[in-house]
Amino acid sequence: MKTLYLRIYLTVVAVLLLFALVSGWVVQRNIEQERERFRADAGQRMAPWAELLQGALPPPTAPDAEQAVALLEWSERLRLPMALDDGAGRRIATAPQFDRFAREAVEEHGPPGMERRAPVRLQLSDGRWLSIVRPPRPPRPGPGGEGRLLAEPPFLRGAGLVLVLGLLFIAVAAGAYPVVRRLTHRLEALQRGVETFGAGALHHRVDESGRDEVAAVATSFNRAAARVEALLEANRSLLANASHELRSPLARLKMAVAMLDEAVPERRAPLKAEIERNIRELDALVEEVLLASRLDARQPDARAPADAVDLLGLAAEEAVRVGASLDLPGPTEPALPATLKADERLLRRALRNLLENARRYGGDTAPEVRLRRGAGGVELAVCDRGPGVPAAERERIFEPFYRLPGHAEQAGGVGLGLSLVRQIARHHGGSVRCEAREGGGSRFVLSLPVA
Repeated sequence: MKTLYLRIYLTVVAVLLLFALVSGWVVQRNIEQERERFRADAGQRMAPWAELLQGALPPPTAPDAEQAVALLEWSERLRLPMALDDGAGRRIATAPQFDRFAREAVEEHGPPGMERRAPVRLQLSDGRWLSIVRPPRPPRPGPGGEGRLLAEPPFLRGAGLVLVLGLLFIAVAAGAYPVVRRLTHRLEALQRGVETFGAGALHHRVDESGRDEVAAVATSFNRAAARVEALLEANRSLLANASHELRSPLARLKMAVAMLDEAVPERRAPLKAEIERNIRELDALVEEVLLASRLDARQPDARAPADAVDLLGLAAEEAVRVGASLDLPGPTEPALPATLKADERLLRRALRNLLENARRYGGDTAPEVRLRRGAGGVELAVCDRGPGVPAAERERIFEPFYRLPGHAEQAGGVGLGLSLVRQIARHHGGSVRCEAREGGGSRFVLSLPVA
């Protein structure tokens, strides 16, 4: 059976049926025990009658007719149907209506509304057996005048008990169906949502309403779907932009190679230099595209491998490489940590990209690297004295392949440097932002947490 709700519902029904059967058996057993206990109590109450009748009846050696006459006489006096058996169980005498009352008490049928009592069998001291059955009597009136039976309630007897348990089973089974169906209906909706998403509708999301496990699964699916959609969109954008960016150096390279064979000797050196420059540009573009793809492939909450990085030494090395100045905390400022838990290769790449960006767009003034202890971490700032970034563009410049108008023609680049910086910062649990620098220029702040 492939339908989940039917499997769950039939399981619930089977458990209810088993519960009803076991409950009926236990209740019926208790009723029988109560009846046996009642009969034993009745026997004790009837014992004085047996002693009285033993003295009034003829001895066992008397003829059966004499014993029968005495039994019938006492049965008439006491108005109790009785029967007398000898020690071997042979019936000696039976009072009128004894058999009918005894049969009705055992079979539990007779005049409706009458209290029926089971026969009591007592052994006399001389070995004979005396059986007494009290005739049924109408119910005693209750406080409101209505009849009230002093025997067992009718719903605890045989067919009545089965009927009550059957009704209870049907009621619970009927009530369980909508509950089970609602649960599995949500699972079916979740299944349809997953199939729709898998068919290519990456924007599709499922209903997250509720506070149970199904809602938690739906929430997890929506988060995963949003991540997959963003990842595929980023890869699609990366591929489209990379294809576009590859055209320019490839076209220049193709033209330079075509002109190289026909060029005069004095033109060969500039053409070779152009070829080498385009090759370096292609190499840098491919390297940054591959790095961006590897970073996108990581889990969004996965941190970069932790190494003990000497942030001060790393900043000093990169600052010397591009001729930038290094500004460290003063004596009254919080000291920097000796090491930082981070991926040294990625952190070096992020700082290098910021410095290359400042050198490319920062004008004639050398960049400045500033290290400070921030709230909960370390802030590494790269400052320049360039034209600055408009406030409306300070978020967009971190998008892949986005460059400010005119910057590509002026300073080159492939537009992935700042995007990689943001990816590296996020994979370290940090962030990067662009601010306006006091006095002109830009200030890029890389914030990293301290473990």
